[in-house]
Amino acid sequence: MPETAVSSLASANEKNVRLIRLAAHASVAVASLLILIKLAAWLITDSVSLLSTLIDSLLDVGASLVNLIAIRHALTPADKEHRFGHGKAEALAGLGQAAFVAGSAAFLLVQAGERLLRPRPLANPDIGIAVMVFSIAVTLALVVFQKYVARRTASVAIGADSLHYETDVLANAGVIVSLILVSRFGWPAADPLVAIAIVGYIFWGAWAIGARALHILMDRELPDADRDKIRAIAKSHPAVRGVHDLKTRSSGSHLFIQLHLELDGNMKLTDVHVVSENVMERITTAYPNAEVIVHEDPEGVVERRAVYG
Repeated sequence: MPETAVSSLASANEKNVRLIRLAAHASVAVASLLILIKLAAWLITDSVSLLSTLIDSLLDVGASLVNLIAIRHALTPADKEHRFGHGKAEALAGLGQAAFVAGSAAFLLVQAGERLLRPRPLANPDIGIAVMVFSIAVTLALVVFQKYVARRTASVAIGADSLHYETDVLANAGVIVSLILVSRFGWPAADPLVAIAIVGYIFWGAWAIGARALHILMDRELPDADRDKIRAIAKSHPAVRGVHDLKTRSSGSHLFIQLHLELDGNMKLTDVHVVSENVMERITTAYPNAEVIVHEDPEGVVERRAVYG
């Protein structure tokens, strides 16, 4: 790869690292702020649906701190003992977040069920509504930033955190609805019912986060669209006669791509090397965070191939 391309890639990676770290610190700061204002609002209103978002924010801080530690570890460069880097630490953090979220949902379900059986009137619901509106505004700003970082860096941990905070936005909106139904329409059951609905959505979010993290830990292949794109890039070189044994996986924000190129068996070794380097450069241009390994085969030579590729 040309020196200018390497320098540009290093600069892009450094910027991605800064963005990931900034997003991780922002999530901890936002969750800490929301705990303080939700705690005060819950003490004033005694709303179980508001308590549900308070518990969720408490777990947000724990999950975000785990995220922050995992991200710092994941961004550590590859070393002698970890040749493929430390990117899977992000997936472990995502799995931990899923457990945090599911645990909070189970606790909230118990609280909401108890309140549904023994409804109580709420105090100062307007204060609760104001706090939830503020929470939604702050959380939305964080989600927008996190989604930008996740798209830019392909960070699994930041993507999982973003999904988690998206559920918070809906949960906070649900609390506003419940407080309005209780205070304006005299329907006390709305408070625990909305909390139960939030629990269902939280469980769904935990499943999505956990499944994505598990796919990475199990070295699942990239989506078919990406695999087809990689094949097309490799075959676009005029000297390439075919591609087989394509293997892909992701680890944090890094991708690992391996493939076999079918070339003219009469080519000189130096020419084969030039073709391979060019194909690798084309793939890394399309996937800047990828480590690409190419194996060259003479066209028409029968070899033992993987079942999938």
